[in-house]
Amino acid sequence: MTAAVSPADREQYLALVGDGAQAGAVDFALALAERGVPPRAVLLDLVAPTQARIGDLWARNEWSVAQEHAATHVSEQVVAALAARHRPQTAAGRGVLVTACVDGEWHALPARLFAEIARWDGWDVRFLGASVPGPHLISYLHRHGPDVVAVSCSVPTRLVAAHRVIEAAQAAGIPVLAGGRGFGPAARWGRKLGADRVAAGAGDAVELLRSWLPAIAGSHPLRESFVSDDEHILIAKRNPQLVAAAMDDLSQRFPALRGYTPLQREATEFDLGQIVEFLCAGLFVDDPELFTTFLDWLRIVLATRGVPPSTVDLVLDVYEQQLYDFPRAGAHLAAGRRRQALAASPAGGEGRG
Repeated sequence: MTAAVSPADREQYLALVGDGAQAGAVDFALALAERGVPPRAVLLDLVAPTQARIGDLWARNEWSVAQEHAATHVSEQVVAALAARHRPQTAAGRGVLVTACVDGEWHALPARLFAEIARWDGWDVRFLGASVPGPHLISYLHRHGPDVVAVSCSVPTRLVAAHRVIEAAQAAGIPVLAGGRGFGPAARWGRKLGADRVAAGAGDAVELLRSWLPAIAGSHPLRESFVSDDEHILIAKRNPQLVAAAMDDLSQRFPALRGYTPLQREATEFDLGQIVEFLCAGLFVDDPELFTTFLDWLRIVLATRGVPPSTVDLVLDVYEQQLYDFPRAGAHLAAGRRRQALAASPAGGEGRG
């Protein structure tokens, strides 16, 4: 009977990476594999869910950015150690797979984890790492002619960059597999952007590759309807003006903001800019849920840092006034305000978690 990762194993591993104990975490993961847990399961059932918990701990202000970065580095070393210790015994000859994070996407661990699982499954994997500029990735694809390219996106604000890569790779006749949390639930926005196939997680992606390739030749995307107008572009260009208007409004409503240190002001302006960026991403794929889901997350982040959640409503009001001549943006902002009102109601669970 194959051994499995237990809840106790996950708790112990979280404690190790939380302390930045690289040697201890590596030894622990290798010991699990020696105990009979398949290396693939160590990555999928230990490392991956731990990374999700780390993100949640940061969002709830229980971990600092520094602790999160240190823990992620430890997990990267764990993946590297497992890959070095457990190399494919035989080449299954499935083909050449290039996997890379889109330009501006710095969360490379999910893509690296997938790359190693695919390698164990018999693929000749070329892992290009984080934030690969689109033109450089396309040049690499033209030069090496892989059987498939796996595009990783963990943050929806990089969907425009992902779309460029998908279209360019397909123009070269190379099928595209899209995966990562940035492509949305079940990677549905990857399908909307025209990827040939999408996968919600690394395990699903490897299984999909088995049944999909090399049975087909060339790119045959399962494209869904895709709204493409200029609203997201025009609004992105107005990001600085929108942030300035929101800062001015908040300063009048909350006089304490005027006394913020430069670092505090920078952090506030960053949050305001992110609201605009996620609004633009939602407009790009024509899905208000992208925007409202981000607002749910932002509400948690702000509340745990002592910022009244009502400030989000005020900012949405400012942006709605500023973007009165953008009908789709107005609809997305209205959806965001409805979601915020629901969260603030007793039934919505204001203050819970």
